Amino acid sequence: MVTLSYDLHIHSCLSPCGDDDMTPGNIVGMAAVKGLDVIAVTDHNSCRNCPAVMKLAEQFGVLAIPGMEINTSEEVHAVCLFPTLEAALNFDGYVYERLLKFPNNEAIFGKQQLCSEEDICIGTEPYLLISSADISFDGLWELMERFGGVMFPAHIEKPANSLIANLGFIPPDSRFRTAELKDLKQLHRMQQEHPYLKQCRIISNSDAHYLEHIHEPELTIPVRERSAEAVLAYLRGE
Repeated sequence: MVTLSYDLHIHSCLSPCGDDDMTPGNIVGMAAVKGLDVIAVTDHNSCRNCPAVMKLAEQFGVLAIPGMEINTSEEVHAVCLFPTLEAALNFDGYVYERLLKFPNNEAIFGKQQLCSEEDICIGTEPYLLISSADISFDGLWELMERFGGVMFPAHIEKPANSLIANLGFIPPDSRFRTAELKDLKQLHRMQQEHPYLKQCRIISNSDAHYLEHIHEPELTIPVRERSAEAVLAYLRGE
């Protein structure tokens, strides 16, 4: 077993709410400087900055896992992670077909920038990525099996865009085995109010939209080896 420091929920400049400085190179460089072992860039409803992130992470000696933060039809945010870039991009295409095609207004929502591994903006996404996709929260189980990924509900204690805030409860037939809390001080209260969480592994990520918010290497997970597959196995409760 090895212990890895992590931050598995980071937004790049592809997310409209992400700062322009959140380029692949800056994210990976900050993770390397801070000493993080594993990161995941999880833009809203998109994996398309993951190729540059993964290429740069390999050069910096950081393990990068491709993923996205999906916004379901119920406006619930969930982080989806994948073992390979190919699987992530396949899922990206599936989600994009089901994304509400609402034009992005950069003056209101922010830029949605696609980057090369040289940190050059090579394009922008015209449709607003924080819109909902026509995919239900319940439907994510089968989709993760189909695409080989794993999901966990994001920032479940938040009063907006979280599983509990939007649905009002944790569905009793849920299958997730890991849940994300932004504030770990809320864990005891959340477990008392929602006993399902007592059987879950609990992680806390930065949900960073600015470089300075990327986590320090203080939180760790134990995995069988330093690989994306091993991290996903941990998140599945294996």
